[in-house]
Amino acid sequence: MKIGVIDYGMGNLFSVEQALVRLGCEVVVTADEKALNKADALLLPGVGAFPDAMKRLAETKLDGYLQRVKADNRPLLGICLGMQLLFEESEEVTATKGLGFFKGSIKRFAGVNDGQAYRVPHMGWNELIMTNRPTWLTVLPPAKHVYFVHSFYATDIDDTELVAYADYHGIRVPGIVTTGSVTGMQFHPEKSGELGVFLLQQWLKGVASC
Repeated sequence: MKIGVIDYGMGNLFSVEQALVRLGCEVVVTADEKALNKADALLLPGVGAFPDAMKRLAETKLDGYLQRVKADNRPLLGICLGMQLLFEESEEVTATKGLGFFKGSIKRFAGVNDGQAYRVPHMGWNELIMTNRPTWLTVLPPAKHVYFVHSFYATDIDDTELVAYADYHGIRVPGIVTTGSVTGMQFHPEKSGELGVFLLQQWLKGVASC
């Protein structure tokens, strides 16, 4: 299976590339649309600020390309900031429109909930609580925890698009979302131990069965 990792200049590409290779994938890391069109599925990584990422996608014309990917119902996985870019908008740094594949807004953790202070960023291992099972998740996960590192999270989402969330000091933090052929994971599956690798593997099996 060939996976196209979208290189728009804002992602930790090596770790996710190596994870895919270990799972038996042929990986191409590129911003070239013709090369990406030859892939069986696409992965949108992301590290950094939302406005900078959307600017880079626009500069490389990959924002329009991703809209066509969704319209063509091609498998797409967004990871960390890559997931956040799939939502309608973000308040990070300055109000910025996203790709709009998922309903909802990206907002910063307030640092206080019900009068109790908590740490920002949200960093560490958290249990994933499953709410819906997507078509690519055919068996139950063998573990429960994944590793998060982020200061912004998706809010006002469509509950029908939520697959799993983490409870962080009483805040429901979307961990996995899906709509049609598009999936987002807020955590880094390649850095999330047994469960992270399992989820990435299950997503790949789902792609293979399409």
